[in-house]
Amino acid sequence: MKENLVITISREFGSGGHEIGEKLAKALGVPFYDRQIIEKAAEHTGFSAEFIAEHEQRFTSSLMFNLAMGNYTRTGELPLHDQIDIVESNIIRDFAKEGSCVIVGRCANYILEGDYDCLNVFVYSSNAAKLDRIMSKYGYDAKKAEKTIKETNRSRSKHYSYFTGRIWGDRNNYDLMVSSEKYSTDEIVELIKCAAEKMK
Repeated sequence: MKENLVITISREFGSGGHEIGEKLAKALGVPFYDRQIIEKAAEHTGFSAEFIAEHEQRFTSSLMFNLAMGNYTRTGELPLHDQIDIVESNIIRDFAKEGSCVIVGRCANYILEGDYDCLNVFVYSSNAAKLDRIMSKYGYDAKKAEKTIKETNRSRSKHYSYFTGRIWGDRNNYDLMVSSEKYSTDEIVELIKCAAEKMK
């Protein structure tokens, strides 16, 4: 594999992207970053990791709602999620500087574009497959699972569009798009490893 290659994994909620990223990093012997970004952001901001996780992708275009939620201060500072984005972006760049790694989510493909050698992957699946996975993983009933999937993916899409000006899941933003319904986790890991080995 190319030295200092960063593999970014964007994923639909319920597609198993986190598990794929974790297994891929282990197979390659490189660091894996997902929750670690939240923990680092908590250290830098003084907020708890739980607070960061809850607010990092929470965005609404309603000014009154943001005011009501306290996302803007009286001094006109950036919205809270923007402040978290900036901190997380710097953390992602710091991780990339350290060498090859796998980074999940948080617009890493956009943040590192042009400055680092990246293989950008998008993992998706059918609604039925996502539903089965979430029901099995969290013990949700079908109604709760469907609602959670829809709301989480809508939030990810809005956040990506707001932060990058691009469309989440658009093939133009990624080097490899793969269905976790068509292939097993281990097969997808091997596919990504193969793609990484062919990077010039």
